[in-house]
Amino acid sequence: MPSYVIQEKCDGCKALDKTACQHICPNDLMVLNKEAMKAYNLEPEMCWECYNCVKICPNQAIEVRGYADFVPLGAQVTPMRSSDSIMWTIKFRGGELKRFKFPIRTTAEGSAVPNGAFDEGAADISAAELFTEPASTGLAELAAPGRTGWQ
Repeated sequence: MPSYVIQEKCDGCKALDKTACQHICPNDLMVLNKEAMKAYNLEPEMCWECYNCVKICPNQAIEVRGYADFVPLGAQVTPMRSSDSIMWTIKFRGGELKRFKFPIRTTAEGSAVPNGAFDEGAADISAAELFTEPASTGLAELAAPGRTGWQ
């Protein structure tokens, strides 16, 4: 299910030029209704359900129904972001609460090393190696027919 904004909780990020959800959405789906000063999902059918808008919203005004593999039908999932982690709260139909805390990436914006600092590997697109291999796999050479280790 795509993200949706709980209008009663949304304050349009205090009427800034761009709301937090607009800034973070990889599909540019979140927009601000200038008259009501509330955000909304312009094209819900295009939503990836990536949870970026849900995690960044300062008022917890955006929700996405959780997938059945970690949130049973009828339950609610709410992330709460802090400076170093995200606390996921799951409220089950019976009222039981469970919380899971996970660290977030703390790499400064623009400081991530492209390709994980590995060489790009084989330049030939039809080669057996994948991008960054064999360096990123820790193998000096990939196994292939006629090479040692090929099964």
